[in-house]
Amino acid sequence: MGPGIADRLLTDAHRARLTALTRTDPHLVAHDLAAPTPIVASALARAEVLLTCWGATPLTAAVLDRAPHLRAVVHAAGSVKHHVTGACWERGITVTSAAAANALPVAEFTLAAVLMAGKRVLRAARRYAEVRAEHDWLRELADSGNHGRTVGIVGASRIGRRVIGLLRPFDVHVLLYDPYVTPEEAAALGAVAVPLDELCARADIVSVHAPEVPATRHMIGAAQLALMPDGATLINTSRGSLVDGAALLPHLTAGRLNAVLDVTDPEPPPPDSPLWTLPNVLLTPHVAGSLGNELHRMADRALDELERYVRGMPFEDPVLPSGLDHSA
Repeated sequence: MGPGIADRLLTDAHRARLTALTRTDPHLVAHDLAAPTPIVASALARAEVLLTCWGATPLTAAVLDRAPHLRAVVHAAGSVKHHVTGACWERGITVTSAAAANALPVAEFTLAAVLMAGKRVLRAARRYAEVRAEHDWLRELADSGNHGRTVGIVGASRIGRRVIGLLRPFDVHVLLYDPYVTPEEAAALGAVAVPLDELCARADIVSVHAPEVPATRHMIGAAQLALMPDGATLINTSRGSLVDGAALLPHLTAGRLNAVLDVTDPEPPPPDSPLWTLPNVLLTPHVAGSLGNELHRMADRALDELERYVRGMPFEDPVLPSGLDHSA
């Protein structure tokens, strides 16, 4: 794990449960498995399971050679792409992650962003600070509100599906673009399946939830951005590379589009980027995912999976190499 993450991830109760399950030292945290300390090297040589989180060392063949008894990796976070390598699959190591637990706060953040965008909160707050007096808000914000809005979800990932579910109680129409989802499956989720260009042309709010793979780089590009209606909002809580930032910027600086960007490419943006100061952009530092006490939900999920392993049961939420080409 990255330095300091274990202390934020694991409460005393989590450490007690970890001890009960494994009879190991819950305070032993390895920050670099490629060049381990003698204590970590000794533990790694005996390890059957690794409990990992953000900042974990890539599990290359050389690292795995130090762990001849390793059988499983339990990742207390979302994507495993940063540290689980092909060498893990070649050696038959099973993998699970807390991606489902991490999906919930991202979906909650997105729901809040959708509703705030529909209500034109950014514009209202800016104008209120300018006017600082009684004002005809009904006239100025005549185009605000979420009644009958059309929301476009790009990607039926775990998060995309959760967002669709969270939108069910609201009076909005949901469009979905995902090449792996049939119209019938989309309807069962509560959405209408449409091509990407149609989604961008029809939606008042477009929210990106596709995985970062070569095929999705700049999937929201110049053509898609040009199709978005005037006043529409783009929300990105996935990965910055999915949106062509250079193509997006002119639409934002002109005030034609709005954006809620929790991720950018590069991340963070350069110090002189207009994204920092544009009044129609809400820029946040990649905080939609688990943060603060939400980390404990991921720890709960990881320890649940560890307990299943200890009891000889299969993981409830395994990560399979065949799914990594179209998942986060």
